[in-house]
Amino acid sequence: MRRLTPVVALGALLLTALPAHASGGPADREGYGTKATYSPRQNPHTYQRPPAGFAPVFTENVSRHGSRAASDSADGDLVLALWEQAEAQGRLTGTGEEFGPVVRALQAAMAKTGYGNLSGRGRQEMADTAVRLQRRLPSLFRKIADDGEKIDVVSSGQGRAVASGTAFTDALAGAEPALKPLIGPVRTDKDLLYFHKAAGGAAYRDYIENDQRLKDTLHGITDQPKTRKTANSVLRKLFEEPFVERIGDPVGAAQAVYNLYAIAPAMSAESPGGRGWGMERFVSRKDAAWFGYVSDAEDFYEKGPGFTGSDITYRMADVLLDDFFRQAEAKRAGTSGLGAELRFSHAEEIIPLAALMRLPGSTRPAEPGTAYTYADNPWRGADVSPLGANIQWDVFAKGDRYLVRMLYNEKETAFKAGCRPIAEGSAFYDLDELERCFGRS
Repeated sequence: MRRLTPVVALGALLLTALPAHASGGPADREGYGTKATYSPRQNPHTYQRPPAGFAPVFTENVSRHGSRAASDSADGDLVLALWEQAEAQGRLTGTGEEFGPVVRALQAAMAKTGYGNLSGRGRQEMADTAVRLQRRLPSLFRKIADDGEKIDVVSSGQGRAVASGTAFTDALAGAEPALKPLIGPVRTDKDLLYFHKAAGGAAYRDYIENDQRLKDTLHGITDQPKTRKTANSVLRKLFEEPFVERIGDPVGAAQAVYNLYAIAPAMSAESPGGRGWGMERFVSRKDAAWFGYVSDAEDFYEKGPGFTGSDITYRMADVLLDDFFRQAEAKRAGTSGLGAELRFSHAEEIIPLAALMRLPGSTRPAEPGTAYTYADNPWRGADVSPLGANIQWDVFAKGDRYLVRMLYNEKETAFKAGCRPIAEGSAFYDLDELERCFGRS
């Protein structure tokens, strides 16, 4: 979610100071957008068995990094400056009096973790996902160990992605110790896993910076009366009305409060006693849902399905989809010595890949002139790319026939319309069929 530049914002929040004597529950996942924390989407006891005679021979994934601290201190700095002014003027509500100390403690925890870095919860999310992977495919990992196959680990090179890869592979080796010498160090491939900032993303970056239709659409969503009404509701929970009326940019201030609310669960391991920060005391479920929608709208148009008739937001993800196919095809051809390919990346890569692959929730762009809303579009950031989101292909073989099963956030997921599974309702697809329906053969 875009926000005011901190230096400008702090000066703009209060047009004039009030004189000192003047008088006057956690939200659902949608309320967190892409800052929603991770949980697997299917009971491990309900996965389909592969057809008789087929055994797993390879697995590959791409994972968003796990839960993390906020990217920087801007939101906390902005909110605390505002809070301190209200405190000095005696304009805090009862709830508002509790707010400042919580924000200070959360800011201190994020500074200690390192802004943008993987949190304790993020490391646990990665470790737990790795252990579930090993438990889903125990025979594969025994085979990898017995045959001495390698496990390749690649990331965007960003600290939280590198740390996610390390946490994941440490847990995988803990679950199957014989794998440890076979797991490579985390290597960097920015063209593959940070493509929005690499050479292949040049046209995309031009769209983000210069497309007037995009700017007008997002401005229309953010500037509507409901956003201003919701911002006033957020601020009045913390500050008395005369103070709120003097805030120069109430939407920017409320968004900063919301951003702290949204990131707090990702920092739960660093909270006092690990019990969480209780930020739901300060932002109502209804208000969080609206700002979650505003955040989702930005991600939808900047990274996801976007506008009908345009693929600028996701066509660059083809490099990643191509690598999924390339790795599976090399296994079938007998030219790969890998048992697993593990990739660690970001929402800026997962969201476009989901749109390119037409994964559930990412199939419907918005008509120009008709804004994306929750009422008419299934896209939700918390479902498409929560923190720790992942897409996995498991490859099974019997003789010279190779099948692929896809898991999306650990849920068996059908490939896009037009791809035919081996039987109606099956989660398994012939690799040849996937090559056909994705235009690779």
